[in-house]
Amino acid sequence: MKYDYKKQLRSFKYAWKGICACVGREQNLDFHLLVMVLVIIAGFYFGITRMEWVAVIFCFGLVIGAELFNSAIERLTDLAHPDYSELAGKVKDIAAGAVLVTAIAAAAVGLIIFIPYIF
Repeated sequence: MKYDYKKQLRSFKYAWKGICACVGREQNLDFHLLVMVLVIIAGFYFGITRMEWVAVIFCFGLVIGAELFNSAIERLTDLAHPDYSELAGKVKDIAAGAVLVTAIAAAAVGLIIFIPYIF
């Protein structure tokens, strides 16, 4: 099978469209992006190490990725059940819970990294 570079480039374009569909429209994603910018500023200010940057960037990816999955699940759930459904509500709650777990873990990593620099 021949590798299709044009198809690969189109898939990146569609992925970017998906990200853009959420930025500015999903309050929690926007909050996480703001926190990400503040952490980047703090990282440069305190001069965190290369491995600390790796941990911070990994946490950014996990939390932002979880938010995007959550947004997709919420929209798909709304499409499947436009009217109220208890089960659909639970699905949305579980997806939101996954984001919360990743955000708490990322915050813990941030505290472990930045508290020594602050004190």
